[in-house]
Amino acid sequence: MATVKRPAAVPAGQISDRRYRDMLEAGLDMLEQGVTVFDADLRLVTWNKTFLHLLDFPDHLAQPGASFENFIRYNAERGEYGPGDPEAQIAERVAAARAFTPHYTERVRPNGQILAVRGMPLPHQGFIALYSDITQQRRAEERVAQTNAELEAHIQSRTNELTTANIDLQAAIDANRQITAALQRSEARLRQITDAIPAHIAYFDHSWTYRYANRRYAEWFGSTSTGMTDQPIEQAIGREMFEKVKDAVARALAGEQVTYEYDLTRPDGSVVYARSTLVPDVGAEGEVMGCFVHSLDITEQRRTQQAFAQAQKMEAIGQLTGGLAHDFNNMLTVIIGNLTGLREAHPDDPASEEFIEPAMQAAIGGAELIRRLLTFSRQQPLAPRRVEVNQLVLNMSKLIRRSLPANISLVTANRQPELETLVDPHQLESALLNLALNARDAMPNGGELRIESSLETLSPAAAADLELAPGDYVQIAVHDNGTGMDGGTLARVFEPFFTTKKFGMGSGLGLAMVYGFIKQSGGGVRIRSRQARGTTIALVLPLAPCGADAPADEAAPPADPVESFAGKLVLLVDDDAEVRKVVRKQLGAIGCVVLEAENGQEGADMVENVPAIALVISDVVMPGGMDGRALARFVRRFRAELPVILMSGFADQADPRDAEAPPLLAKPFSRAKLLTALQALPRRD
Repeated sequence: MATVKRPAAVPAGQISDRRYRDMLEAGLDMLEQGVTVFDADLRLVTWNKTFLHLLDFPDHLAQPGASFENFIRYNAERGEYGPGDPEAQIAERVAAARAFTPHYTERVRPNGQILAVRGMPLPHQGFIALYSDITQQRRAEERVAQTNAELEAHIQSRTNELTTANIDLQAAIDANRQITAALQRSEARLRQITDAIPAHIAYFDHSWTYRYANRRYAEWFGSTSTGMTDQPIEQAIGREMFEKVKDAVARALAGEQVTYEYDLTRPDGSVVYARSTLVPDVGAEGEVMGCFVHSLDITEQRRTQQAFAQAQKMEAIGQLTGGLAHDFNNMLTVIIGNLTGLREAHPDDPASEEFIEPAMQAAIGGAELIRRLLTFSRQQPLAPRRVEVNQLVLNMSKLIRRSLPANISLVTANRQPELETLVDPHQLESALLNLALNARDAMPNGGELRIESSLETLSPAAAADLELAPGDYVQIAVHDNGTGMDGGTLARVFEPFFTTKKFGMGSGLGLAMVYGFIKQSGGGVRIRSRQARGTTIALVLPLAPCGADAPADEAAPPADPVESFAGKLVLLVDDDAEVRKVVRKQLGAIGCVVLEAENGQEGADMVENVPAIALVISDVVMPGGMDGRALARFVRRFRAELPVILMSGFADQADPRDAEAPPLLAKPFSRAKLLTALQALPRRD
């Protein structure tokens, strides 16, 4: 029989803190960006391995409490900041860090690597810094710039050739009508060519007057080639647009080739982003006669960059929240278990109602908060089934109506008689209620709340924005005509804990939960808002395939866990001693004899050497080479008849590809939930 290893007595708080830090460091090490946190004294609080790898720092340099100056000195002494006095370089950077102001810099290392460094101050001073390797991104931009330069040079070359040809033709215009006719045909052909090529081309002279604009360029400003010809620039493009470009035009007419970017609101209300290059048209005497305009539509490029940046940010936040949930759920398991034991030990104590019950409710509330965080990080188990959306919205409208004041009207509409999607109906109802309550708060003086369901066909561009495939989707749009949101709020609206409400009026998890649930359901969220005009949030969900439905859970055969396991030996495997203590008491209360192991390998040894073990209960995430799932696979091979229950501080589910995967008990859990899990096991006599 294997000897049970019991850890030396260590205060629970120390173990929890060390375990919390281990998990935090492990989560940070998974990020592709380097991370450092320095306190108000510029002492290192935490970091990840990516930071050391990106900047080629030795491991011994990064220690808790290490000075920020040590890292700067190491860089300065190895020439990272280029030529100059190392001490001056060190002093300059340390002084800048002590300012604790937001900053963003890009630095080219001696090996050619380009690093982007973004620093943000923390509430109690100190700062967090993110380090990203943008070498490939900048290389790609250089290649694009080189291509543009070559294109611009080619245009300049062709322009010079055409100018020379026009001068020659103009000189002969009076002497030869045939040449004039040929020139007219050539110009018509040139206009036809420039109208056909996928570029926006124009020309204006030194009097700031357009002399030519191809079809694409003119359409940008809601005009035609003929309509823009001989029009002053300000009159042709409008006062607002003129203010954006007039400085660039002045520099170009002074002889400088200018490239700039701008946004343009087209007559139909759509916004496009453009990059324009102005090439001076220099005469024989060196005077600038005008400028050639070459513009490119970079709207799709901007949209792709913004979507990628947003996806990276949301993914990083999701990974961090998902990783921290494990430790929090372990803590809550210990808290709830001990509070339950205390309440049962003193059932008639008046202090129980006054002290234990509020603590228990707070712990249960903490578990719900973690569940909502996991919904954002797309790790919350869902129970999807076929749902008719119009009927669900109609049913929910009755509940929503009771939550609205009399000065807000509720309108529901559908543009398709049958709209079915595969989704968790309870989560969808919760999401709609959350959006309705947010809309209510945005209309303090009353207004209209409109919930509309429809069949939407996403174009490739619209689908790319939502990270979905093009095609047909179910859309549920919640619209209000309230206060709306500005651009800064829109950029952060789905971040956990971000809220514009007063303190105590909201947790900031509502929209984050909606976003995570919809993304986990295979859909996306679109949001449009204008200040003082209102907000529309549209939930986009995939259509349910014909005949598809989520499988129903099979009813477990009834069994009495006390009868089945009373007096039996149960192996409990968890690396957290306090969690083992709580679960051991719960098992002991139903008459089980408990054998403990603190890691998967130790548990496997006991299974192999202790035939009396009748049940294995194991945590999923444990240090070492064998986690809970690996232990379950070992038990299945070595003792196929031995039942296994897994516990997890994450909200992950059993692997759907493994039909024999053991049941999963989510932390924190009560004795009642443990009994339910035991009751669901197949009865073994």
